[in-house]
Amino acid sequence: MKKLLALMLVLTLSLAGCATSPGPKETGGTLIGAAGGGLLGAQVGKGRGQLIAVAVGTLAGALIGQEVGRTLDRADQMYMQRNAQQALEYNRSQQPSTWHNPDSGNSGTLTPTRTYQTVQGQNCREYVQTVNIGGQPQQAYGTACRQPDGTWMIVR
Repeated sequence: MKKLLALMLVLTLSLAGCATSPGPKETGGTLIGAAGGGLLGAQVGKGRGQLIAVAVGTLAGALIGQEVGRTLDRADQMYMQRNAQQALEYNRSQQPSTWHNPDSGNSGTLTPTRTYQTVQGQNCREYVQTVNIGGQPQQAYGTACRQPDGTWMIVR
């Protein structure tokens, strides 16, 4: 596992360094996408195949995350974050919640897909999220867990 995390870190940092003068949104998107892609890749395969899956997942996630981060401004991110908190707290499974930024035209949905409780008693929800940027949808899957302060934090 330590080797996988080290590989993800090296790939993520090298990918973030490849962009020419990236803005903070682009760099953040790259790093988040790479981490998510690497974690997904770690779930696939065993041994040597798992390392390859992590590398491919990290690269794909970084490229997708970079594009999303490049185009979402702070207002978009605020709309998206508020929508996520609302949907994870109040929506039933399979009930989508949408957001739209009238200034940028960007929009998205978040749909909780499964709710469960960890062994430690923490409430968690799996979800699917779609972000529409310039009419092009980008889809992501994840898991968020409720924190002691009542907010939801993405854990995968």
